[in-house]
Parts: sequence; C-alpha cells; structure tokens
Amino acid sequence: MSVADRSMGLGIKALRGLAGLDVIDRVGLRSQAEQVVYTVTKQGFKGATAAGRTFSGGPTRDAAARAARPSSGRGLFDLTPTDEQQMLKEAMRDVAAGELRPAALDADTACAAPETILRQGVDLGLATLSVPEELDGAASEASAVTGVLVAEELARGDLGLAVALLAPAAVSTLLALHGDADQQSTYLPAFVGEEPPAAALAILEPRPLFDALSLETTATRTADGFVLRGVKSLVPRAADAELLVVAAALEGHGPALFLVEPGQAGGAVKVEAEPAMGARAAATGTITLDGVALPASALVAEGDPQVYRDVVRRARLGWCAVTVGCAQAVLDYVIPYVNERHAFGEPISHRQAVAFMVSDIAIEVGGMRLATYRAASRADQGEDFARETGLARRLCADKGSWIGSAGVQLLGGHGYTKEYPVERWYRDLRAAGVMEGALLV
Repeated sequence: MSVADRSMGLGIKALRGLAGLDVIDRVGLRSQAEQVVYTVTKQGFKGATAAGRTFSGGPTRDAAARAARPSSGRGLFDLTPTDEQQMLKEAMRDVAAGELRPAALDADTACAAPETILRQGVDLGLATLSVPEELDGAASEASAVTGVLVAEELARGDLGLAVALLAPAAVSTLLALHGDADQQSTYLPAFVGEEPPAAALAILEPRPLFDALSLETTATRTADGFVLRGVKSLVPRAADAELLVVAAALEGHGPALFLVEPGQAGGAVKVEAEPAMGARAAATGTITLDGVALPASALVAEGDPQVYRDVVRRARLGWCAVTVGCAQAVLDYVIPYVNERHAFGEPISHRQAVAFMVSDIAIEVGGMRLATYRAASRADQGEDFARETGLARRLCADKGSWIGSAGVQLLGGHGYTKEYPVERWYRDLRAAGVMEGALLV
C-alpha cells in the first residue's frame, strides 16, 4: 500500500511538505521519512479555524497511556543522531536554506513571518513532534535532543522565523510533558489538525534583571479558579495567539503555569506590538492580563514547582539551540567571504588576524553546540540537567554575542549594511542572554 493510500486528508498535505523534499532522497532516508510522516499525519482531529476557535477535544483518555514517554536513551553520551533525527535535521536544513533564508530580510523589516512560511511549519508538522502517538502525533518518546536539532537547523535560515515557527510547538510540548488528561484531551488534538492554533509560552516580564523564579504577574485563588494580573513581554506572535501558557506567581505557593485562551477572556487580555532589537520576524508583543478569570482546570501540573523549573530549563535550551544555529550561519557565511574578498592583491583570509578570528568562531560554535547537546541529552536520560543548562546558556549568551560582532567585523563596512545578513544575525544573537520562554524542547 502506498503512503498516499495510507495517509488521507492532512496526511497527504504533510507528505508533500516533508517527504516530498529532495533532501530525503539525497541522504538516503526515504523509507524512514515515509514512516515518520505517516506517524505524524495519521487521520486525527480536524480543528476549528483560527477565527473563533473553541478548544474541545475528544473523550478523555488514560493519562499514562497518552503522555509522551521519556527517552530510554542509549546509555552513553552519544552525539550520533538516530535515523529519524538525521532525516529531520536534513529536512529542516533544506527548508531553512530554501525557504527561510530568502524570506528573512523582508520578515525582519515587516516584523512578521510571511503566511507562506507559517504554512510551511504547519505542513512540516512542527507542532506535532512532541504530541504522543496516541493523539495522532509523532512522539513515541519525548526527546529534547530532537527538539534541539530541529530548532538549530531552522535558525540557520533565520532565528526570528524559527521562533515564529516553533512557538506553537512550545505549548504542545509542554502539554505533552506536563498536561493532565483533561488538558491533553482538550488542547493537543488541535495541534495535529489542519489549522493548529497560534500558541506561545509567556514567561518574560518587562523589567530589568528579570528572574524567572520571581514573577510580578500574579494568580489569585477564587471560589471557581484563579484570577491573573500582570504583563508579559516579547511573546512571539502575540497578536495572533489563541492559546497561551502564562507563568504567574500563585498566591501562597510560588511560580506556576496557567493555560489562557485570549479569545475567551474578553477585554481582560490586551495585546500591543513590541518589536525588538532581534528576532523581529517572530512578531513579538506585550500581553497585559487585567483580571483574567480562569477555571481551576487551567493550572498546569497542579502548580508543581519542579515542573515549572523543568519548563524554564527546557525553554533556555531552546534558546541555546537557535543561538547555535544562527552562530553556525555566521560561520558558514564568513568562510567563503574572507576567501573571496581580496585586499592588497590577496584574499583577506591570508591575513593572520582574519584567519584566527574565523578559527575562534568555529571553536566557539563547537563548544556551544556540545554544551547544548549535553544538557539536552541529560534531560532525555531523566538525569538532572540544571547545571548543564546553566553552562550552555551562559556560553551561548556570551559567545553568541561575540560571534555576531565578529561576523560584522570580518565584513567591515559590508557587515554594517542590510545588504548582507550578518548585521541581522548580530542583532538576533543577543536574544540568548535576555529571552525566557517562547521556545521549549
């Protein structure tokens, strides 16, 4: 039986988006691609359109059966991707080079991702990669490493567009990892439908020296549930968001996560555009929560503080991943540039200062990647990864910024103009040190 015969409706559309890529044949992973896409696109929930969406999934299923299983691992720290991970990695790289990179400048200028790019993310099933198979998703097991590989490759095309594409996946991943049976049954089916919701993880607040464990957004208990008040900043695709996971300080408890449907909150949720220095294609905005009433079922994982810390760390790993991808884009760009650019009768790469700077970029990219992969691997092994995540984030924040600056320096006057992409990458690479939330692996 052909794949087309087995996959109907949404499956046919996703096949054209992922398994139809030429890169699948080039790396010899046609059979694995067909199997993965079939898993992702099995006939499932046909979601309501974005306008006026009401989340109402199918019957509640057993939570233990439907939660994405933790990765069993291979016993050793091994950087070799599985066949499925290699297929995804190559496919995302092809999309990044062929679709994201050409659209990046216009998207950065417009402070919004083109609809064609967002549709590409839907067709690739990005939001389904962490949704359990039992809910027609692609996840046989939870894998932070897979999430890191996907985010890294997309960011090689453009970091801002990568954030826009991966923002809904942050919410589906969180629900798959930590949502209860009712939350999963209500929301996850929409992410595998033909019109997955625009969704975002909102943690960051507009104040200096922000601490994710000390929030000013508050959640007050009521007889029926909770009331949220506060402001969240730099939320990707904020104006379009149909589902938010909001971090707030629960009265007498500490930081916790809440599911918020802006469309059902009336005027209590206000959104304003907030273009940032970098990642502008993600269409970031400020969300003001002015007495948003939520049912008791909106609280994620019963407010477990360990779950909140796990989400913060996985979000930071997501930012590390896109930073590595963007830094790799800088390296890929400057190597041919310094070899082809001539001054005083020879390529500028013959100058020792230039050659050493390019070498240092390569060294730092390798270190950032290794630290990020190590933290993600420990998360998949079920081991504590707080220290490793902290190290990866510090390395990516410091060295990512330096790599962006070095890229501009190597291009000289060209690096300071929008005709060349390094000035945009310089701005994007600053995000790793300041952003919280938005991404999740």
